[in-house]
Amino acid sequence: MALPYFHRIVEERIREAQRDGAFDNLPGKGRSLELDDLSGVPEDLRAAYIMLKNAHVLPAEVELLKEIHTLEDLLKYVEDDGERKALLKSIHWKVIRLDLLKRRSLPLGTTRYYARKLVRKFYSG
Repeated sequence: MALPYFHRIVEERIREAQRDGAFDNLPGKGRSLELDDLSGVPEDLRAAYIMLKNAHVLPAEVELLKEIHTLEDLLKYVEDDGERKALLKSIHWKVIRLDLLKRRSLPLGTTRYYARKLVRKFYSG
């Protein structure tokens, strides 16, 4: 029974603020809201999803992908062989971690094969 009473208090305070002009000069007034399409997110996870998004928190897989791409970009500008090997090793392990995070059904040998192939490709180029 407390909820309807609380709801009435909130509604009354909103009406008072409208009468006093508290909402008149808000940024974006008159423009339509840009709402995210959350239809792919389960209803019980939407609030948490929005909070994490607003806090700029990314899933571990996305963070790893960003790190891999950054290291790949950096690799283009590294000339020292020792540094290149260290970067390639780091990329190699991040790719393996990414595969494990994604819980792919590939056997570990297959993951290592493609990781080695990727390392060779970047090291030769």
